[in-house]
Amino acid sequence: MLDGRPLVDAHMHAARLSTLKPAWHQWAHDFGDASLVQRVYDDEGTVDPARFHAYLAGEGVDVALVLAEYSPKVTGIQPVEDLLPLTGYHLGRVRMIANVNPHLHWPVDEELRRQLDLGAVACKIHPVHAGIAAGDRWLYPAYEVCQSAGIPVIVHCGTSTFPGSSNKFADPILLDDVLRDFRSLTIVLAHGGRGWWYDAAAFLALSNERVWIDLSGLPPSRLRGYYARQNWNRLVRRFIFGTDWPGVPGIAHNARAVAALCPDDETARLVLAGNASYVYNLKLI
Repeated sequence: MLDGRPLVDAHMHAARLSTLKPAWHQWAHDFGDASLVQRVYDDEGTVDPARFHAYLAGEGVDVALVLAEYSPKVTGIQPVEDLLPLTGYHLGRVRMIANVNPHLHWPVDEELRRQLDLGAVACKIHPVHAGIAAGDRWLYPAYEVCQSAGIPVIVHCGTSTFPGSSNKFADPILLDDVLRDFRSLTIVLAHGGRGWWYDAAAFLALSNERVWIDLSGLPPSRLRGYYARQNWNRLVRRFIFGTDWPGVPGIAHNARAVAALCPDDETARLVLAGNASYVYNLKLI
């Protein structure tokens, strides 16, 4: 709980440092809290479960969703198995999100089912780092698995400055066919159209009840400006709080700043935890 409200951080990267390329380390240094390595990581560069859970508790986080990433050309490869010590340490506080890359995983539906069997509550697609459009038919078997299982797909929807990124694949319009072809699939737009597509992401979220916006990587102080042409009171109710940790100075700090932008306490509760609980089928501890 944070200030009497439940809190879900729906977008965190608990990376094993040895698996990552230098650009990731520079990003974490430039945008995050440099002391986190000493506070959360062990001497081998792996997130220590006890320290991580204590850190989350100190920040008021009830549930954290952690992501691995299979992006060898951009950030490196971190297998989902790296996350199991975190999800198993304190049942319910940390949940895992699957990730598939059709350049590495074939068939993608079998790999996704394997990761779901390990406890994943959603699947992330990273078109910008994987180098494939979200609407590419190679990904359709994964979407079918998610739709059948009733779990959401998170799609990176925003620019990336990491070397090797293909930012043309961040356009939300590339999901138009997916939404048409999978009529029961829930989609979360990670980073909310960061770069050139804020209005496009907002349009999808406001026009389709199955589309949500994940605020990870977006400074709260700039959110009203990013979505200045939108009906703020309607749009904010489509938001899901997330930080893109460790690329953030502090989870609690950002959560309070986002809550202050909400028109009322009910909306703040939805953004900070209620929407995530609904979309990801979470039971808040």
